[in-house]
Amino acid sequence: MILKTFGWSFGVTAAGLALAAYFWGWEGFAVVAILSILEISLSFDNAVVNAGVLKKMNAFWQKIFLTIGILIAVFGMRLVFPVVIVAISASIGPVEAVQLALDEPDRYEQLVTDAHPSIAAFGGMFLLMIFLNFIFDDHEHKWIGWLERPLARLGKVDMLSVCIALIVLFVTAVTLATGAHQHGGAHVDKSATVLTAGILGLITYLMVAGLSGHFENKLEEEEEREHEEEEAAKRAGKDPTMVGLAGKAAFFMFLYLEVLDASFSFDGVIGAFAITNHIFWMALGLGIGAMYVRSLTVYLVRQGTLDDYVYLEHGAHYAIGALAALLLITIKYQISEVITGLLGVGLIAASFWSSVRRNRAIAAGGDDGGGGGGGDDGDDDAGDGGDDSEAKPEVPSGV
Repeated sequence: MILKTFGWSFGVTAAGLALAAYFWGWEGFAVVAILSILEISLSFDNAVVNAGVLKKMNAFWQKIFLTIGILIAVFGMRLVFPVVIVAISASIGPVEAVQLALDEPDRYEQLVTDAHPSIAAFGGMFLLMIFLNFIFDDHEHKWIGWLERPLARLGKVDMLSVCIALIVLFVTAVTLATGAHQHGGAHVDKSATVLTAGILGLITYLMVAGLSGHFENKLEEEEEREHEEEEAAKRAGKDPTMVGLAGKAAFFMFLYLEVLDASFSFDGVIGAFAITNHIFWMALGLGIGAMYVRSLTVYLVRQGTLDDYVYLEHGAHYAIGALAALLLITIKYQISEVITGLLGVGLIAASFWSSVRRNRAIAAGGDDGGGGGGGDDGDDDAGDGGDDSEAKPEVPSGV
């Protein structure tokens, strides 16, 4: 199972590190390895959230995610994206931007750093919407019950997440963005830029999430037919869980995953400049990391880890919320990528441990056992007469 799922990742790692060592020696080898670890640590929460969406797709679209999806992730975000940023910021063509990266790496780094406020605003708002839509939804299982229960009741107010996101964006624009950090330690007013980029991030989320939800709702109308397919799969000796979204619905879910990956990649791409300004080292290191994120996502789906560890998705979404906040804060203040990576991994680790405790308590004949990060209400399975036991199956990330 491990080799089948991670085989391509192992192969790309070996090839990437070998290329780095061959062309640039041990220095290139070491930097590419560090960048790979950086990308994996920053994107582990991405894999957990991706798995929640990917498990709804059939085997064909899961394969598309691992093939075409990885090409988009590696070449689109880890290589082309920084070049596009520089091209727009410097008002030059993409080819000229690549030439700039090769001939004047310091200038290239400066342009990307100066574009960080708009990148952070776009990515921060996109990720914030994911977190808000998750936290305002009424989930069957609650990791931090004292917080999630009242927020779920508030979530019944229409468009609440959009209103909160816009308030956060406005406050960010009139506070942090007035002294946005630039290359060399300078601070300039980027309020208009941050507002524009943040609204674009919000619109992007609403468009992609809305399309995904629309086509998934259409599939729900065919619930009876899907049930028959599951029964047929059981009779054929196949895993009925592999009967998932297909067609247009799966396409837009795939599109959502790619945009989600792009937003998660912002901090990795920008953080990479703290380690090196060598464009090819960045592409190799971040590309290797992206492969592992893809493989880990599929592994979580096929192992059913999200079903066994019910709080894992909660931890991932809290990590998303933390990352969104950090991205907005970095408009003005510099924050170490180590802090970003450790915070995300720490939240997921805490939710995993809470899930383990819950499973042990259930196996021992007790209740849910409570979550480590504030505790579950202990009523997920037994029920408390409320709505939790009847909560409708949610689409991860509020889609």
